[in-house]
Amino acid sequence: MTDSTALRVSDLARNRPTAFDLRPDAKTLETLADELNIKGLRKLRFTGNIRTKGRRDWQLSATLGVSVLQDCVVTLEPVTTRNKEKVERFFVSDFSEPDDPEVEMDADERVEPLGDTIDPFAVMAEALALLIPPYPRKEGAALGEAVYSQPGVTPLQDEDTKPFAGLAALKNQLKQDGEA
Repeated sequence: MTDSTALRVSDLARNRPTAFDLRPDAKTLETLADELNIKGLRKLRFTGNIRTKGRRDWQLSATLGVSVLQDCVVTLEPVTTRNKEKVERFFVSDFSEPDDPEVEMDADERVEPLGDTIDPFAVMAEALALLIPPYPRKEGAALGEAVYSQPGVTPLQDEDTKPFAGLAALKNQLKQDGEA
């Protein structure tokens, strides 16, 4: 999905920043939410500017603010999280991909190749996808403990697998024996 926010690099002012302020409408928010496989988005705003960096490169600096509606991973009840994050991208004219596809990725992930256009909407959509909580939880929601065993066998519980659980039980028993 793309909006008509792509700016031609040749049209950008070199001596001053070019400001943008994106506030997608309800239909666009619904489409984005569908693409991101979440329940909904509210109050999405992406505001910032694009300015020159050096002689031929460009820098996009912005703030992304959004309320995300998702299902809780524990209770499946709706959870709303408010997120705000600084976003920065560097569009580099002499960007080169490594020849070897197996190369380690230690480069700055904010650096992208400079094309004919810079699209704030595309940057916003990418930053939004990375910002969404992967495992949203409603406040106070916790996973319970499932306990299974064969009939007549005492089930093993999480507490039993902790290395010092036996020592704590022994200590408690010694305390009780000493008080009696």
